[in-house]
Amino acid sequence: MRSEFETLAVAPQDAHVLLVTLNRPEVLNALNTQMGRDLVELFEGIAQEPGALRCIVLTGAGKAFCAGGDLKQRDGMTPAQWSAQHVVFERMARALLDCPVPLVAAVNGAAYGGGCEIAAACDFLYAAESAKFALPEAKLGIMPGAGGTQTLARAVGEKRAKELVLTGKAFTAAQAERWGLVNEVLAADALLPAALASARTIAANAPLSTRQVKQAIGRGLRMSLADGLAFEIEAYNRLVPTEDRLEGVRAFNEKRQPHFTGR
Repeated sequence: MRSEFETLAVAPQDAHVLLVTLNRPEVLNALNTQMGRDLVELFEGIAQEPGALRCIVLTGAGKAFCAGGDLKQRDGMTPAQWSAQHVVFERMARALLDCPVPLVAAVNGAAYGGGCEIAAACDFLYAAESAKFALPEAKLGIMPGAGGTQTLARAVGEKRAKELVLTGKAFTAAQAERWGLVNEVLAADALLPAALASARTIAANAPLSTRQVKQAIGRGLRMSLADGLAFEIEAYNRLVPTEDRLEGVRAFNEKRQPHFTGR
């Protein structure tokens, strides 16, 4: 996995936890084509070869998480150029959603448009008290196109999602927490430590287990209850013959911390 990107800062916290920072603070981390490409490369690479990685925290540099699409770059684009750029953003959204490693967002400021979509594509979110969210695309003659109509609706429900996307109005971190998009609202200086603490807790668990849990919940919610239960059992049965299952039970009985290897 490459560690240097034009628009991202990638910083391993230890052998199992990776901090990824959207890194265009001079433009509030606005999403341009290069950032889309960088996110595709990073997350598709992780999907292909996660190695020892067990959890990822995604945040923004400076005072914003991501202000949305870079409209200065988009100004004057032909329809063909716009569509070509959007293919990159579509792949970006899928790369985030399909990442097998648990992905935690630490939303440190504005998460508008594509920034809100990036945050909503994560497995769960923590947000600073000052963070704000919006999907204002209808005000620009477009609509969310990087998963926003799907991920937001699954988080906050159909009626609330329609209200937010149809009006394009901004909402606060406290509202996002109350409606189910954000898990916890924290003071700015406590945000990243809390996200990293959760990441380390996840990383201490069996990595095969956490990846199967992520799939079972994510895919199961898109199925009927009966199909979701069947999928859960398939995921469960994949863990039975693993060395980590044996190690977990052995460590419990020996009253010690388990040493999981992902096998």
